[in-house]
Amino acid sequence: VNGKSLLEVLAGPSWEAGDFAPGLRELADNLKGREAFRGLFLPVTVGDSERWFEIAANPRYDERDAFIGFRGVGSDVTEQRASADEINRMARFDTLTGLPNRLLINESLARAMADAAKWGSRCAFMMIDLDRFKAVNDTLGHPIGDRLLGRVSERLAVLMTENETIGRLGGDEFAVVIRDATDTSRVERLAQTIVDALSRPYELDQHTLYTGASVGVATGPRDGRTAEMLIRSADLALYRSKDAGGGTYHCYEPQLHIAAEERRVLEQALRNALNHNELHICYQPVVDAGTEQLTGFEALVRWTHPELGVVSPAKFIPLAEDARLIAPIGEWVLRTACMEAARWPGQARVAVNVSPEQLHNPGFVAVVTSALSNSGLPAGRLELEVTESVFMRDDTAAVKVLERILDLGVRLSLDDFGTGYSSLGYLSRTPRSRIRSSTFTAAV
Repeated sequence: VNGKSLLEVLAGPSWEAGDFAPGLRELADNLKGREAFRGLFLPVTVGDSERWFEIAANPRYDERDAFIGFRGVGSDVTEQRASADEINRMARFDTLTGLPNRLLINESLARAMADAAKWGSRCAFMMIDLDRFKAVNDTLGHPIGDRLLGRVSERLAVLMTENETIGRLGGDEFAVVIRDATDTSRVERLAQTIVDALSRPYELDQHTLYTGASVGVATGPRDGRTAEMLIRSADLALYRSKDAGGGTYHCYEPQLHIAAEERRVLEQALRNALNHNELHICYQPVVDAGTEQLTGFEALVRWTHPELGVVSPAKFIPLAEDARLIAPIGEWVLRTACMEAARWPGQARVAVNVSPEQLHNPGFVAVVTSALSNSGLPAGRLELEVTESVFMRDDTAAVKVLERILDLGVRLSLDDFGTGYSSLGYLSRTPRSRIRSSTFTAAV
């Protein structure tokens, strides 16, 4: 064609540079070997634009069985390929932040580990979890939470170089794949930089939001010889950061697996605690500060295991929340406290802590009604303690459940008041209420 070979015409501007598409090399091999081919995709420059063609052909021979060329067809599949590319992109990128999603991060980590094994080097994986993000969602709503995630992703993206890939795993979890992690100090500096960057305040509408980040770091192949093992190690390091209060990073250490096993054993024991009658309630007196008169008691759940002994509530309550055991434990505490308080002399009230998970279940209203009915305890002598984040938004399912319970005559107590995005105005909706907060009262 105009003095050029077919391959030169198809290659276009890339011919001189020798940077050919893989499909063109495959075509050249087929033509040279006089082999039939089909389903071969080629980019072809047409004018100023690039088009994609799918071609198929068979070798042709004359009556003397002499090769005379190829006969085939070509179809312009540019639009179809663009659609396929978009589908592929959507499958590998997070729609909210535009960052790579879990699938692409896993693929990037697998490639990084393969390269590290090939060249005898190291790669690294970071897991990032936002601190206090749930409070933003609970108090200001998911639209604000989504916008905050967008701001977080922007801050993370600017910290990355060609050596790193940042992605969102889902929820408020992010991850970083570090292809070359031979410089351990550089990896740790990046982890600290991420913590510092995400801890700066965010301005959204009229809100100043404070969140932070916990980071777990694992280095391959030392901390895991497969992508799955390395992710697990980074997750254990992340849990250690969260357990330390957040706002920090930790690198994986082998003993973290021991701690994880201890946690697994403790969780299994906690799952059996109710059936084995290992839980009991202690009652803490509640005194009116003005009159110094006893007004009631707060029900506090305690756990004594036959082999582990007394397990601190600071250890098993967070575990119960993570393991989704807080609802059945909370229901047992409510029913038991109502039954025991009904036998007390006088009109002393009993206060029971209620988790957000319980309040998000519409069936919890029936649980409270049943506990009062079966025990004979008057509704006015039951007080439910909730954290103030539950009472921030009128449109949440939790608030609607709480309002139905209050209509029964049950009292409300706001625990840890003043620690979230709130004001005293929220108390005006509940005449039968009190607040409890060492932070708040100290400030007053």
